[in-house]
Amino acid sequence: MSQGPRSGLAAVSAALLAMSRHLEVRDVLKTIVASARELLDAQYAALGVPDDHGGFAQFVVDGVSDAQWKAIGPLPRQHGILAAMLHEARPERLADVRKDPRFEGWPAAHPDLVDFLGLPIRDGDEVIGALFLANKNCPKPEGGCGFTAEDEELLDTLAQHAAIALTNARLYERSRELTIAEERSRLAHELHDAVSQKLFSLRLTAQAAAALVDRDPARAKGELHQVAALAAEAADELRAAVVELRPAALDEDGLVATLRTQIQVLDRAHTARVTFAATGFRALPAAQEEALLRVAQEALHNALRHSGAEHVEVTVGRRGGGVVLRVTDDGGGFDPTTVRRAGRHLGLVSMRDRASGVGGTLTVESAPGKGATIEMEVPGG
Repeated sequence: MSQGPRSGLAAVSAALLAMSRHLEVRDVLKTIVASARELLDAQYAALGVPDDHGGFAQFVVDGVSDAQWKAIGPLPRQHGILAAMLHEARPERLADVRKDPRFEGWPAAHPDLVDFLGLPIRDGDEVIGALFLANKNCPKPEGGCGFTAEDEELLDTLAQHAAIALTNARLYERSRELTIAEERSRLAHELHDAVSQKLFSLRLTAQAAAALVDRDPARAKGELHQVAALAAEAADELRAAVVELRPAALDEDGLVATLRTQIQVLDRAHTARVTFAATGFRALPAAQEEALLRVAQEALHNALRHSGAEHVEVTVGRRGGGVVLRVTDDGGGFDPTTVRRAGRHLGLVSMRDRASGVGGTLTVESAPGKGATIEMEVPGG
């Protein structure tokens, strides 16, 4: 490395600390590749997490622009040098990756890689990823590799810590998913206990009213009044169950972590890309955090189910003396006034009620063909 021992140690320490700060898998992967590229002064770094079907469940790069990455196309398959690192579980240090007999080419938009250093990331005997760098920023010896044995040793140290960070992140996400599943199960039981008996009685009463319409209209009218009363009771109990439900994750982890976890699940479940970013956020009172979460959930539901968006972006950050939540999509958009006149509110009324209920405001910006932005601002934070 071009740095002195003291600055090199500080850089390694900073990289390991950065990895330990993140709990979500994708954040950990991004930190690993960015740290590796910076530490070894390379133009390009990547980390692939293999799936069980010959491809990659996740593939994160550093040193490639968003436009370039989009032009490259779909995630690579497990082939060539990548497959060798995964299957043979050994380091690869090459002067020119293009001249290796295992090299199988890359897409036209892919950056031109020459000198190459790659290592498997192992959790015990299991290879859980492949980390590699290319194009070291230094003069290359004639026919030799810019990456040195010292670079390989440093990358191996980083890979060992990366395995720990990645394993911890996976365990964290699994625990969060279990918490979500448990919460859904609890809600299902609550709704069943609170509402199902009312709905059963309502159905029987409605059947009785239908049978009495022709032969005893007066009794039928009384039964219909009972139907209305039962329906109102069921609606009240349903509303109470939903309003009282506060996600356990929100209490334990706060708004930012809860949103990040839920958005990662949505990103995996939908074809649209769903992203999240938070800057300068500090904890808010419980009622405000819950209102922000519910508005985000409603806006995400609309964007993913109705807009046809390819990308939905959620951000939380400070503005003046308050906190702003923004949910933006590049979908088909809508005319808010037309939606209101047609009686289809897309949840806008409930979102405005939630915002005003905690002293906040809700703004809706959209037009046909122009996507939509839902913005909620609350004081404090």
